[in-house]
Amino acid sequence: MKKNFSLKAILHRYFINAMGAMAQGLFASLLIGTILKALGMIPRLEFMTQIGGYAQAMAGPVMAAAIAYSLGAHPLVIFSAAAVGQAANALGGAGGPLAVFFITIIAVEIGMLVSKKTKVDIVVTPFVTIFTGGVISLLTAGYIGQLVGYISSFIGWASLQTPFVMGILVSVVIGMCLTLPISSAAICAGLILTGSAAAQGSSEGLAIAGAAAVAGCCAQMVGFAVISFRENGWGGIVAQGIGTSMLQVPNIIRHPQIWIAPTLASAVTGPLAVCVFGLKMYGEAINSGMGTCGLLGPIGMILGWILPENGYPSDVTLLNVIGLVLVCFILPAVLSLVFNEILRKTGLVKDGYMKLDD
Repeated sequence: MKKNFSLKAILHRYFINAMGAMAQGLFASLLIGTILKALGMIPRLEFMTQIGGYAQAMAGPVMAAAIAYSLGAHPLVIFSAAAVGQAANALGGAGGPLAVFFITIIAVEIGMLVSKKTKVDIVVTPFVTIFTGGVISLLTAGYIGQLVGYISSFIGWASLQTPFVMGILVSVVIGMCLTLPISSAAICAGLILTGSAAAQGSSEGLAIAGAAAVAGCCAQMVGFAVISFRENGWGGIVAQGIGTSMLQVPNIIRHPQIWIAPTLASAVTGPLAVCVFGLKMYGEAINSGMGTCGLLGPIGMILGWILPENGYPSDVTLLNVIGLVLVCFILPAVLSLVFNEILRKTGLVKDGYMKLDD
């Protein structure tokens, strides 16, 4: 059967099928691991922290195997892709998921050129796939990480601006990074977006930026979960609202306009979080980039309030508590619904645009 090499077919194969599978792989490793580690904070459930750590460590291999599977690769190629994913993710830093995506595709396609073509397939296919992916990882993954580093530099600059401007910029950019195959959590951890006394180099400005980041990430996840409810039901609420909004990336590639509503919502909730409700992140910096994934964004802020070692500088007010609920859950849902309804009335967004693949 002849392959279709049209632009539409290529985009569908790599940026819809492969990226959609990658999102599921990310969910089945890094994100589930993060949720398990959060549950490990509950007394007598500490063992879950260890289990979650194992799951997180497998993010690269699982994403790569998912990509290979979506491309219809032969079993040996799929198994070999796991090693490629490990290398690309480790060498890519905050850009690890993006490195896994591009490098795995190349390694898998080259591996398929030799797969089942020789009598020593058990040796040739893994060698070619892993060697190809390994060399490309060594040569390019670091540069992909550097590209993401430019985003980190921008966030660092934005955190020095006035609270209102910073609130918009950090909330929008970190929120979009959460939805893209970029590690928003790694960016926040690298920039130390927390005021916690346990974090070296932390400051009040970073604590405020961390709160804006939480707002932006929550807006993306809750926003997509709510506005796609008619297509995806309660399963979509859980998968996107507690899992990852990255599941919508294939649909964003098909219909970029569906991204407008959650992004506009983040542009509103970010400055509200820091300018009106006075929210600050004094929990773990990584939680600033987690949003409602396992509810870790809000949990991180709450732990910053209640754990003495975090050094929260003032009393927690009722306005802070109300603001946390509004910014993380209610406002993202309401604002995204309003913006999306406007887009629907103009015909830019239609039924089925946000349907998740089964």
